[in-house]
Amino acid sequence: MGSCITSLLKPYNITFPILSSWRTYNDGDSEIQHEYLATGLPSLISAYGYSSQILDNNNIDNAIRQIEICNNTPTIGIIEKNSFTKVELEDKNKLDLSGYIPRSKFLEALNRIFKDNNVLIIGTTGNTSREMYAFMKNTNNFYMVGNMGGALSIGLGAAKAGKNVIVCGGDAEFVMHMGGLTTAGRYKNDVNLTYVLFDNESNKSTGGQSTYQKHLDYINIAKACGLYVVDNIVYGVEEFEQKVKNVKGLKFIHVKCGLDNEVPRPPLKVVKVNKFN
Repeated sequence: MGSCITSLLKPYNITFPILSSWRTYNDGDSEIQHEYLATGLPSLISAYGYSSQILDNNNIDNAIRQIEICNNTPTIGIIEKNSFTKVELEDKNKLDLSGYIPRSKFLEALNRIFKDNNVLIIGTTGNTSREMYAFMKNTNNFYMVGNMGGALSIGLGAAKAGKNVIVCGGDAEFVMHMGGLTTAGRYKNDVNLTYVLFDNESNKSTGGQSTYQKHLDYINIAKACGLYVVDNIVYGVEEFEQKVKNVKGLKFIHVKCGLDNEVPRPPLKVVKVNKFN
């Protein structure tokens, strides 16, 4: 956001409606990545040289006028929590992943294989980490809270420090900070890191919207970046167990999986002491 505003929109005097959701945070919340923006969003917007206004939740005509101001001036509209009601997706936009094994079954396999083991397992932000907390109680886990797309880079740092690492990522986070793939490939002969891509075609933690990435060839992208790649997509738990149990080298495994029911976030007491062991 900052780079786009300060390096493109402001210098070229480009205006269009920019709407920013305003995260909430209360003491004790486990989503600690929201703590600063929950109080500092207006001041951050001001630092960009923009004005801000909170959109009117009670008067739609006034809210439209506010958006028109955002369209014509360097002003960002702030959307508070509960501004929108839930809308049921149309059938054409719903994903049918019923033919795939839910991710929880693969996570349970990791829990069996690496129970009471020193292998470090890093979960990307969102439902991946939540499900790891729910289904992997006996492994050495690091839960990402925020920093979407950064799990592989953190895993690479830990692997460079001598740890055996498994990174549990998703298809949505795969395309964020993709430079991490190329950097990891540079160290393919020096680290023991397995990057598992759990592909459920959706942004589960933000409402289950499609990632619209079915056109991507994750396997060949990873291969081009220098990772040793399991050439076929993994669909079954037994095959996954065979591929993942050897943590030597820099590997990439593409797992096609379905969705699970919602599970709780890791509690604050777990997140706060969530350090590499």
